[in-house]
Amino acid sequence: MDQFFVHESSYVDTGAEIGEGTKIWYFCHVLKGAKIGKGCNIGQNVMVDRDVVIGDRCKIQNNVSVYNGVTLEDEVFCGPSCVFTNVYNPRAFIERKHEFKQTLVKRGATIGANATIVCGVTIGRYAMIGAGAVVKRDVPDYAIVAGVPARQLGWTCKCGTSLKFDGSYAICNTCKNEYRLDNDFFEVLKE
Repeated sequence: MDQFFVHESSYVDTGAEIGEGTKIWYFCHVLKGAKIGKGCNIGQNVMVDRDVVIGDRCKIQNNVSVYNGVTLEDEVFCGPSCVFTNVYNPRAFIERKHEFKQTLVKRGATIGANATIVCGVTIGRYAMIGAGAVVKRDVPDYAIVAGVPARQLGWTCKCGTSLKFDGSYAICNTCKNEYRLDNDFFEVLKE
C-alpha cells in the first residue's frame, strides 16, 4: 500500500517528497525538489513548484499555484484560486529568477478564496486573510485582514472565531481560549 495517494491524472516528478497520508487529486503537478508534508490534501489543478516547502496537514484547494519561494508551515489553509507571486515586477521579456522573493505563511493561517499574496511577505500564525484580499505587507499573528490592499480589521482566535475585546481582554465564544491586547501587542493567555 502506498503511503500517499496521487490521482492518475496528476504528475509527481522524481525528486519530489510527499508525506504519508497526503492526497493529491486531479490534474496536479508537483515538481522536482518540492516537499509536501504528512496528511495534506491537495485539490484539483494545483501546481507545487520546485523547492516549495509545504508542512503537515495543509489543505490547498482547487486552482492554486504555489510558486518557488513560498513556504507553508503546518496546518495552512489555501482557499480556491488564491494566488502566490514570487517576483515583484515581472516582465515577459526579462528573466528575473534571481529576484524571487521569499513568502512565508506561518502555522495555522487561512488564506481566503481568490486572495492574492504579493511576494516577500510573512503571514503570521493563525492569521485570517479574507476572500479576494490583496496582501502587500506582513500580517501579524492572529490578525484578520481583508480588502484591496488588505487592511487589518480585527483579531481571530486559533479556532477561527473573530474576537471581541472588552478593554484589553477577550475570551473566544466558541472554544473559550483567552487573549490580551495592549497597544497592538497581542498575547495568548490560554489555548
